Amino acid sequence: MSEWFIYRGVGEPDPARIDALPEPPPWRKFDATPVDYEVPQLDSATHRRLGERTVPLPVQDPDALELVNAALYLRRPLLVTGEPGVGKSTLAHSVAYELDLGRVLEWPIVSRSELRDGLYTYDAIGRLQDAQLPGEEGAQDIGRYIKLGPLGTALLAADKPRVLLIDELDKSDIDLPNDLLNVLEEGRFAIPELERIADRDPEVRVLTDDGRRVTVTGGQVHCHAFPFVIMTSNREREFPAALMRRCIPLDLKAPRDERLAALVQAHFGHGAYEANRDLVDQFTQSEADGALRPTDQLLNAIFLAQHAAREADRRREEISELLMQPLDRGPR
Repeated sequence: MSEWFIYRGVGEPDPARIDALPEPPPWRKFDATPVDYEVPQLDSATHRRLGERTVPLPVQDPDALELVNAALYLRRPLLVTGEPGVGKSTLAHSVAYELDLGRVLEWPIVSRSELRDGLYTYDAIGRLQDAQLPGEEGAQDIGRYIKLGPLGTALLAADKPRVLLIDELDKSDIDLPNDLLNVLEEGRFAIPELERIADRDPEVRVLTDDGRRVTVTGGQVHCHAFPFVIMTSNREREFPAALMRRCIPLDLKAPRDERLAALVQAHFGHGAYEANRDLVDQFTQSEADGALRPTDQLLNAIFLAQHAAREADRRREEISELLMQPLDRGPR
């Protein structure tokens, strides 16, 4: 284990490690004054992904660990590619857990996603409706109708970096990857609705993706500690060269051997790996026959097989054959 690693992938929380992160390079330094903002603790989503007993190793290859830490040191997004089910999204939760960086901010991408969806939303209709109610003066507070999205919340000037997961970026339309470039490079963005009233109301409290209220000054959100951004892709499309130049690429391999054993034991307890070696062996055979079997297929099969085992071993075989069908990889 290299001493310079901040994230070590050992599956144990070590909050002091993030304090050892050195200053960013000059071209990635953001000096906004930290805001008064309480970051929420890890939520159930992280525990569901990592398991309640022992957090599995999301990365095992030393080269992969070096790339994760390079993204932390350089304050650059990490572009994680790999087949479905290899643990791309889980990696974001593991970093947040091990470094105690709070709840993971998640932005799941669909074909209709736009940059503004990740930055903020403004409920103009709701404000207009409230303004028409008799005796309703709250509509004058524009901050009640503005909510920062996951990307916007990640760019708040917090003391420590937030973890942001931009999931399945390859499902976006052609414009979104290019639209992300300036925000990820500059670490800031403007809210025009607040900029227009900045001379009258320079400080406005808005809602964050975490459900907190935070003050936005001058209609702009500026970064202090650049977030740890993980963008995932199932390789369904190519990204612009300009975006690739600003990212650290990581091709995550499917879990095998110690990492797969840790994953099974994290969800089913110690001894579960050995007790289900027949199912594990069938799953790992996918490497030999070229089939694609996401890891959650194995977890589903083990869970049901534990209950079916009370009837007969034949039921285990039937369940594994039913659930662990190879998936079509689709066009490449």
